[in-house]
Amino acid sequence: MPFADKGADPSPDTLLTDVKSRFSRGFLFLAAALGVALALGSPATAADARVLVAEFDNDVNPVTQAFLQDAMERAVTEGYDAVVIEMDTPGGLSSSMREIVKSILALPIPVIVYVSPSGSSADSAGAVIGQAADVLAMAPQTNIGSSTPISTGGEDLSKDLRRKVVNDAAAYVSELAREHGRNAKAAEAMVREAANFGARDALDKGVVDEIATTLPALLDTIDGREVIPKGLTLSTAGASIDTVQMSFWQRALDILIDPNIIALMLSVGLIGIVVELWNPGLIFPGTVGAISLLVGLYGLQVLPISVAGALLMLLAIAFIVAELFVPSHGALTVAGGVTFVVGALMLFDPAGEAYQVSLWVAIAIAATLALVVGVGLTKAAAARRRPPEVDVHRIVGGHGEVRRQGYVAVAGELWRARTVDGSPLVPGDRVSVESVGDDLELVVSSSATERG
Repeated sequence: MPFADKGADPSPDTLLTDVKSRFSRGFLFLAAALGVALALGSPATAADARVLVAEFDNDVNPVTQAFLQDAMERAVTEGYDAVVIEMDTPGGLSSSMREIVKSILALPIPVIVYVSPSGSSADSAGAVIGQAADVLAMAPQTNIGSSTPISTGGEDLSKDLRRKVVNDAAAYVSELAREHGRNAKAAEAMVREAANFGARDALDKGVVDEIATTLPALLDTIDGREVIPKGLTLSTAGASIDTVQMSFWQRALDILIDPNIIALMLSVGLIGIVVELWNPGLIFPGTVGAISLLVGLYGLQVLPISVAGALLMLLAIAFIVAELFVPSHGALTVAGGVTFVVGALMLFDPAGEAYQVSLWVAIAIAATLALVVGVGLTKAAAARRRPPEVDVHRIVGGHGEVRRQGYVAVAGELWRARTVDGSPLVPGDRVSVESVGDDLELVVSSSATERG
């Protein structure tokens, strides 16, 4: 049998089998490479998601506005998948509310407002902020609404101003609700009718999106949902939660912008400066007064104020200070007190804001100012009626003791002295002052001299 030639061509069946084998190995290799590429390039799983929670349990004002805006900015900068505003607020300033709403709408990541814990509420400005959120949820036994604008005194606005402010607020909140797929009419009712909804009722009416007993349960429920109008898909199931709270400094600033604290600081500053004017050189009253005035002016800078109210308070200060220099028998003090009360009540802009000075606080401050000025004026009048206490003749009729020849001690001071009859002065003798000579030498009575 002849040997097979190594250079001979393979058979067709052999070629077909070899091609199939190579194709199978190549396909498996490509599939494995594609799987690795997909695994490396896939987005983070829900277990890797991170959520930043800002605990907001305060009024809506410039300080809390800055806190929430900082939290949202941090969430974006540090790569969080969503930011949650855990809310419990009675409302606050409409100006700060609108700035918070703008920040929420412009944020490139989802914003979740969660009215929590049970017993909390999102009233007034808080309800409007909630309508701007990508997801609005509530814990059981919470409520939302009552967004009708009021004046700083808590009463309804005048007819024309009320119609203007209410129409603006109603259009604002209904548009936010509509754009986020919620019930625009119910949201508008929160403004026009001061409607307020419990958690279950709010969910049934489409005012909110979810009810959840805990934040982790809420994050699991909304996972995978596409929010509108941003069009973002939530990845929140099993997310790790980081919490941020207001710092000590922010809470201190929040206290300082309380209208009653502002009025108190202004009055303390006024009293300190008035006392310093009465008694130049005391330093302490003037220092405390200056610091208090600066603190009060900080609050006036942060909150929206009424020009008329500020001018009335300046006029009140002018009246009270003028009492020190003009003998009005208290008329300027009374005018200053009344003007201070009226100015304090008008101090903050009434156009839909919720900040005001309490009537009783204003009256108490004005009464204190009047009392301080009144006591000061009474003491000044009594001082005018007393005889001079700085003249040398005040010691005439007084008694002294001879300390050494030619000198006697009277009223704690050592004076040159001589007797009426020219007799010598013996140390230790008691003498009576008869008169003071032109050369400031005392003339003492020798007849009153007693051996000590």
